[in-house]
Amino acid sequence: MDEAAADGSPEAGAAVALEERRLDQAEAVEGPASGPRHARPGARRPGRTLLVYGGVGLSYLALAVGVWWHVWSSHPTSTFTCGCGDPALFMWFLEWPAYALTHGHSPLYSTALFHPGGINLLSNTSVLGIGIPLIPVTLLFGPVATLNVASTLAPALSALACFWVLRRWVTWTPAAWLGGLLYGFSPFVLTSLVAGHLMTAMLVIPPLFLGCLDELLIRQHHRPLRVGLVAGLLMVVEFFLSTELVVVMGLALLVALVVLVAYALVGHRAELAARAPGAVRGLVAGGLLAGVLLAYPTWFALAGPAHLSSPIWPYVRLGGYTLHAFVATAVVSNNSFLEISGYFGPVGQAALIGWGALAVIVGGMVVWRRDRRLWFFAAVGLLTAWLSLTVLEAGPVPWKVLWRLPVLSDVIEQRFTVVTDLAAVVLLAIVLDRVRAARLPRRLRLAPRLSSALSAAAAVVLAAVAVVPVLVDVAPTVPFNAETVVQPTWFAEVAPHLSERQVLLVSPPPFSGVQSALAWQALASMSFDQAGGGGPQGTLARAGHQQAGFAALSSLGLIPTPEATGSPAQFAAVRRALDAWGVTMVVVPVLPPGYRVFVTGNPPQYPVAYLTAALGRPPRFEADAWVWSDVDASAAPPYVVPPGTLGRCAALATRHPARRLLGPACVVQAGTSP
Repeated sequence: MDEAAADGSPEAGAAVALEERRLDQAEAVEGPASGPRHARPGARRPGRTLLVYGGVGLSYLALAVGVWWHVWSSHPTSTFTCGCGDPALFMWFLEWPAYALTHGHSPLYSTALFHPGGINLLSNTSVLGIGIPLIPVTLLFGPVATLNVASTLAPALSALACFWVLRRWVTWTPAAWLGGLLYGFSPFVLTSLVAGHLMTAMLVIPPLFLGCLDELLIRQHHRPLRVGLVAGLLMVVEFFLSTELVVVMGLALLVALVVLVAYALVGHRAELAARAPGAVRGLVAGGLLAGVLLAYPTWFALAGPAHLSSPIWPYVRLGGYTLHAFVATAVVSNNSFLEISGYFGPVGQAALIGWGALAVIVGGMVVWRRDRRLWFFAAVGLLTAWLSLTVLEAGPVPWKVLWRLPVLSDVIEQRFTVVTDLAAVVLLAIVLDRVRAARLPRRLRLAPRLSSALSAAAAVVLAAVAVVPVLVDVAPTVPFNAETVVQPTWFAEVAPHLSERQVLLVSPPPFSGVQSALAWQALASMSFDQAGGGGPQGTLARAGHQQAGFAALSSLGLIPTPEATGSPAQFAAVRRALDAWGVTMVVVPVLPPGYRVFVTGNPPQYPVAYLTAALGRPPRFEADAWVWSDVDASAAPPYVVPPGTLGRCAALATRHPARRLLGPACVVQAGTSP
């Protein structure tokens, strides 16, 4: 046929058409996850494979270090985006496993927060799957270093895992590398990183799980039971990274099975019959293994001590995206994000895939419309994008109904973007790989090397079209801003050496919106227990009978101080709360100048005056902190102060900052005992 084609005769044209039709027919019977004829990875030499993965992994790690350059070029043991907000909460989560396992406590439950009821770590985003492996880092360098190590490894390892799974479908290494880059360093991951949200930044498991499903449902080159057990173990690991993503991955698996079964029932029943027995055995084996290993942890999360009732995230119910968010390229920095993370730098649009990538994907689906892999991943991507839409989006949005169901009410709909992004990078990598492998028709009489060079150039151009809009959005946001994590003098010098286990109320309290006290406790190696805490448990609705005292103390943090009026009824509510929480010591530290309100909370003068009146006695000043020891609600009654007294005393103390006890003395002088 090659000789006839070279002649340009009618017979040659017919032969070429026949050959192209034969190849199209071969392509038409490919499964949605099997590689095309030109893209099936052959046997690779172990040494070369190791070299490729080592080089790719190092490239991703170098990029991750670049993203966190302001941390690694300064002091990674004491620098992060902020020692406040959710980063402070995750410092606490990373410190607790090290403390618990070296002091004989449970890593799943602690009374060091929300004393005496405690905190259920599996009901929270405790990322024990990160904290436990990194215990040596925590013990040697502290929780800030652990958070930096985890935050740097998260995008690099996620990208490498995606690179691995993409190599199942593409042979052009740059296509797989680019897909891994867009997945591991996606705007969704970068936004999670600056917020300190490791549970949605460490996305290693979804690509590995996808690889298991590809083997189990489509290729079936290995024993289904073995593959199913590996998939089950991956779900167990993900449970200790993010219970939300376990639910998301389970629903995504259901979506994938529906798409595959629907495809098989429309003219491909033989394929379904051939693959179903092995797939079912593997899925059942993996489900049973995960069910057995996660039975107790699941019970503990849903019904164990200090578990959270649904919905866990009631105040972020509108957490999904709009359709515009998937193609928008505007850099945003909004107040709600600032309040959660304390991060004041530019933040990208988390849902962004980009118009360039979408254009390349759609064009590839038109050209290679017979490639059923493209249709499969497009269906999964569209369905999960639909699931991620906010309930405020016009038209039918699934989460308007699904969030009311048990367990699903604990999932924020935007988490489905993880699967959408993974489907999108698979589509993009396959299209780029097919462009790279494409050959011009022989009748154009181009040399094979020239044809190959043109295909490579076309693939590079399309890769640039896909990635540039994302880079435009991401470039202004990196490297991330970083600052020294503040640790007040009292918590650095006094707290680690307390003679007895104390229960502290710290002002600003961590349930006020200023969560810095969580970082101070973690940096002090959990040397004391704390009243209240942060995260979803630290909300007014979960304060029980102490809501009045909780609200009054919260107002000493970020809420304008007039909310804490200092009325007798309010003081009584505060004292009842302190008694119920078992508080033995109240501490208001002096923080170094130059930190933002999300780190320091309101100026301390008013909280000091307020607590002096509420506790009925002045504090002592030591190690740059006002301290009330031996707190006892049944001891001295609160002072009765005339209206406006607390504000005047706070203002007086502000005018004379060197006289640390002037404010409390003013309250004592103006107040009277009931």
